[in-house]
Amino acid sequence: MKKKIFFVALVLFMVFLNSMILMVSIIILKDKLSVFRDKCLAEHYVIASSLIGDMQALEQRGNNVEENIDNLMRLYSRYLQGKGNGLGVAFLGEWIYESPAFAAEENTIRLPDTGYNQERLVYMENGNRPVLCVYGSFPAPWQDYGLMYMGDLSDIVGSWRHTKNILFLTGAGTMLVMSFFLFQFLNIIFRPLRQISSTSAKIANGNYGSRIPVHGKDEISSVAHNFNLMAGQVETQIRQLEDAAEQKQQFIDNFSHELRIPLTAIYGYAEYIQKALCSEEERYECTQFIMSECGRLQNMAYQLLNMALLGRDEMKDGDCSLKELFIQSEKIMHLRAAEKRVKLTYDLSDDYIVRGNMEQLLILTNNLIDNAIKASGQEEEIRILAYSEKSNIVVEVEDHGIGMEAQQVSHITEAFYRIDKARSRAAGGAGLGLAICEKIIRIHHADMSFISKPGAGTRVKLSFPV
Repeated sequence: MKKKIFFVALVLFMVFLNSMILMVSIIILKDKLSVFRDKCLAEHYVIASSLIGDMQALEQRGNNVEENIDNLMRLYSRYLQGKGNGLGVAFLGEWIYESPAFAAEENTIRLPDTGYNQERLVYMENGNRPVLCVYGSFPAPWQDYGLMYMGDLSDIVGSWRHTKNILFLTGAGTMLVMSFFLFQFLNIIFRPLRQISSTSAKIANGNYGSRIPVHGKDEISSVAHNFNLMAGQVETQIRQLEDAAEQKQQFIDNFSHELRIPLTAIYGYAEYIQKALCSEEERYECTQFIMSECGRLQNMAYQLLNMALLGRDEMKDGDCSLKELFIQSEKIMHLRAAEKRVKLTYDLSDDYIVRGNMEQLLILTNNLIDNAIKASGQEEEIRILAYSEKSNIVVEVEDHGIGMEAQQVSHITEAFYRIDKARSRAAGGAGLGLAICEKIIRIHHADMSFISKPGAGTRVKLSFPV
């Protein structure tokens, strides 16, 4: 496209420049011809006036004018001979005198029919020697006579041609200079387009961080700015897709790993019961272990089902009473806490109402309490409290258990992530509880944060908008 624009602009500029040079040269030629014409007219008038006086004097002395015309014209011809100009005198339509310069043009210059009291300017091209002729008839009683003045235009035409050639050579030089600057100008204009093409090729090859430098506020800069915005959106979407794909792959890998361990144990104990000679006590222990692992698989299936249902990002509109939520949670979790001899303390200063789904919030609260029970030792206390903070309703679950490192806190909401895998499996955990909590929090447009230190316990803070 740049080449097309370059050649089109160059051709248009050449046509315009050559037209201007031609017009200027024509104006110069017309100006020079006009000056030379006035000069020829003036000299013709002077010579004609002087010749008429000489003819009158010659006739008064009784001499024949036609016979003595050569003697009368010799002085005038000698005056004009150095200039290359010529004179001719006509009588009754016939030339009766021709100067040497005029006689050389007799094959091309014809006597014009002017009548009386008229002048005619004739420009004639005779080979390579152009001439300008001025012819006029004499007044009465010499009306049968006429004087032709022939001016040589060779110098004028030659000078004009020289000037014209200089103008066209100057125009050619100007064209070369303008071609160079036009090419550079087009390079500057098309530089953003080349950058856009190069950057788009880089993005197509996977370099999504490539951007175009934006300079100025013209249309091309606006295109470059919008292209950068589009590239940023593409990069964000690609990163999100890559993160989602990585999370899905990690989920599948973790899920496969979680399935492999209980299935291997179940298959091993079942094979042992089938093939080995074992006592009733050993058979009972094997079946108990098989049932325990099946229960863990069942728990994992339920939690995966909950995650699938929560994946729709839907929340049934309604008001949830935190007082009722705490009552339901205590009914469910007090037996679990009693098994570990952990004390649950529910603290509610007022019956706060939050917008949400009771079943989902109960799952959220119980999962957090269950994790706190797993992290706590015997005779320790877990506090569940609710209070108002600025424009939020806050629910906290606080334990004094083993705690977590900062790096561990950043991963705990990932599916199948465990801090202590051996302890978690022994407690029957599948590593999905906090991932489910994260989805419930997102559905309710709330925030969940963790404050934890190793050996000092963990505090989970849930902030719901009023």
